[in-house]
Amino acid sequence: MVRFGPSGNSKIFYDEGNKTSIQAPQWLKSKGLLAYEYSFGRGYNMSKETALKLGEEAEKNGVEVSVHAPFYINLANPSDEMFEKSYMYIKAGIDYLNLLNGKHLVVHLATQGKMQRCDALNLTKTRLLETLKRLRDSNINLDNKYICPETMGKFSQIGSAEEILDFCAMDDLLIPTFDFGHLNCLTGGRFNNVEAYREIFDKSFEKIGEFKTKNCHIHFSKIEYSAKGEIRHLDFDDEIFGPEFEPLAQTIIDYKLEPTIICESANFMAEDALKMLNIYENLKKH
Repeated sequence: MVRFGPSGNSKIFYDEGNKTSIQAPQWLKSKGLLAYEYSFGRGYNMSKETALKLGEEAEKNGVEVSVHAPFYINLANPSDEMFEKSYMYIKAGIDYLNLLNGKHLVVHLATQGKMQRCDALNLTKTRLLETLKRLRDSNINLDNKYICPETMGKFSQIGSAEEILDFCAMDDLLIPTFDFGHLNCLTGGRFNNVEAYREIFDKSFEKIGEFKTKNCHIHFSKIEYSAKGEIRHLDFDDEIFGPEFEPLAQTIIDYKLEPTIICESANFMAEDALKMLNIYENLKKH
């Protein structure tokens, strides 16, 4: 099934009297939303007790929780000490997935920095494979868990669609996060028609196969961009910047995909997730 939900708690969540993320799964289910991403972008700041309670509520309400790992991860940093920190951020993310009964750990893999692109890519691949080996050698539970490298929105970051697909072809634990707001930034606003979305999924089927493509993770929001890429996230009310959701929804239907779709709109992520759900349901009827 296709699941829709927000990243974090929307303004309406608090306006309706909710106080804590533990209440989110029941509230989301009441709206028809069955996905929820908890972002630890600034670091892991949730107690294990809270994570367990949130996971129990999510399971009870049929809501699938994903985790966004900290933004500090950079597998292209040549420092072994910094790699150790990046590895520990990823390992901790898997620990939280286990507490939250989730499957997908979204990761920003790397920044190019002052390196040549090819050197940064090669180091990221080496570090990523080492990370997976170390995770398997540890006693951490990896059953039904996936690390989901994300397509990025700035040219200085590692994470074009082609790069992410190359990474995800390396190991069964890797499934892509297609952030179409980011991809729209990198292509100067290309994601406003079915052909642009089909091109991504056609490449994905070819490079990483049916299972990973059909079960991919998706981030969606309108994003303002410049010549350097992403500037800031917007809401669906914006009429200047894309991407457009209708052609993505049509592609998901045509290709029989079953992704988890997380809305990252600014402030109104639950409201916009509902708009996406309604667009998808209406298109399915025709």
